[in-house]
Amino acid sequence: MPDGREPVSVKIAGSIFDIDAGEWDACAGDRDPFVGHAFLGALEASGSAHPESGWLAQHLAIEDETGRLVACAPLYLKDHSYGEYVFDWGWADAYQRAGGSYYPKLQSAVPFVPATGRRLLLRPDAPASLANALASGMAQLASRLGVSSVHVTFPTEAEWRGLGKAGYLLRLGRQFHWENRGYKTFDDFLASLTSRKRKVIRKERRAVAESGVTLEVLTGDGIEERHWDAFYRFYLNTTDRKWGPAYLNRAFFSHLHETLRDRVVLVIAEAGGSPVGGALNLLGADTLYGRHWGCSADYKFLHFEACYYRAIDFAIERGLKWVEAGAQGPHKIQRGYLPRATYSAHWIADPGLKNAVARFLDEERREVAGEMRLYAQGSPYRRDDGA
Repeated sequence: MPDGREPVSVKIAGSIFDIDAGEWDACAGDRDPFVGHAFLGALEASGSAHPESGWLAQHLAIEDETGRLVACAPLYLKDHSYGEYVFDWGWADAYQRAGGSYYPKLQSAVPFVPATGRRLLLRPDAPASLANALASGMAQLASRLGVSSVHVTFPTEAEWRGLGKAGYLLRLGRQFHWENRGYKTFDDFLASLTSRKRKVIRKERRAVAESGVTLEVLTGDGIEERHWDAFYRFYLNTTDRKWGPAYLNRAFFSHLHETLRDRVVLVIAEAGGSPVGGALNLLGADTLYGRHWGCSADYKFLHFEACYYRAIDFAIERGLKWVEAGAQGPHKIQRGYLPRATYSAHWIADPGLKNAVARFLDEERREVAGEMRLYAQGSPYRRDDGA
């Protein structure tokens, strides 16, 4: 508290709607759309993140003596590991073969969103010690429920290091992000690349432009339900081909439109007057977050144009610092997206499993760091550019 007093109550909310939106957002801030009440509410209200889909909300809420929310954390009780993007299937299998019960577990995350952001949400005037209170509160809840573990995925680096000090095991990952180094135009960005990479990107963009496909970037009230109808078809097409059942249902996108359309950046591609593809992004304070992509037919290079190049165009126009284009994808490197660390932290109750996972993570961190160095050597930027 501002006067140094300790919080007086820690509560568990079985739904984001059990917590006042203004109170939650006073802790979450507005830099990252995903941890806001509106986005988490869209996931719950639509049934995408719901007990029936294996996401039982157990959000932590710390209040002061006046009942004011001063810290909180998105938290779910889960009976599977789908929709997380930090894979622990091997841990679960090994523990269960040894006679343990890995599920259920607790997950502090934004469901289905592999984007780095705050997970330990504090009011700006709250003492930093409340982050430790949230970390210990999650572990205490796990012990009380008798579950195997707590997993905090895609926190900030500062949170990650703090969780390590609180006894959580630390895991390192990587994604490929684009950084705006003061570019005024897309051509400025191209000028920072080697000649060969610059020519490849120009060829890809030219091929899309000459294919008869047109692209429009829509935000706010420019997005209509018909656009969401089309995009949902594209989303299902991608999930059916790559991952199986879709995590998000159609209702989610309507909820997103109702509450967050001013932070939605939707790229719609058309051919012959009909939508044929699309890319969904969300807008943060200094970052454009690429989330989903889909297409009804095979248009060469359209994925790169809709997901990567239009995102760069938008970021330059808005003066954004970063574009995060989602998980996976070393192919992004030659398009200007370089490796950047991501983080997760894991509290494990069983000492035997904890020790085994700790040894695994020690080795994995070294491998990921080495892999990132190798990827960086393949940078498409000119050496004299300083990238």
